[in-house]
Amino acid sequence: MRWFPKGYGGERRSAEEIKREGWREQGLLVVSAEDQRLTWPERELIRQLGERLYGRRAPQEARHG
Repeated sequence: MRWFPKGYGGERRSAEEIKREGWREQGLLVVSAEDQRLTWPERELIRQLGERLYGRRAPQEARHG
């Protein structure tokens, strides 16, 4: 059996697992402003926090489909 250092080989962790681990271990929160699990007021708060900390986002092209 081969041993691989964390992050090398083996199964790839999902983005959700990485975000969960970041929150639990380091207090980092990674949230999409378009996450449909959130209510509109929660998404709006995320957008406002992002703009306050990092400035406005670049305009997005219209998405089709």
